[in-house]
Amino acid sequence: MNCIPAKLKKELADDPFYEKCCYTGRVDEKIEWHHAFIYAGRQVNEKWCIIPLIRSVHKREKEQELRKRIDWIIFNRATDEQLKKYSKAVDYLWIRNMLNKKYGKYKENWYLT
Repeated sequence: MNCIPAKLKKELADDPFYEKCCYTGRVDEKIEWHHAFIYAGRQVNEKWCIIPLIRSVHKREKEQELRKRIDWIIFNRATDEQLKKYSKAVDYLWIRNMLNKKYGKYKENWYLT
């Protein structure tokens, strides 16, 4: 498991997005920061792909439908340039487009709709 660098950890702690679960919006359980993107066998330490999940959701993050939603969230938080950087063997821009067709346009509080 990769540790989040201190500078990035402070940036995450100062961002209100990381105060509640980005999947449920809940704050009634411990919030865990999840490295949601693995590239070349390593967890990527970039803000767009580290997301806050409550512990009970984090424990289930490998479930197929939940995994798709997590990918939908992180790929929409990334810029095109950030995704192009990692789109070598896999086209993450195309995946984001397909997930947007399935789940709709991403907005931060999507779980409220």
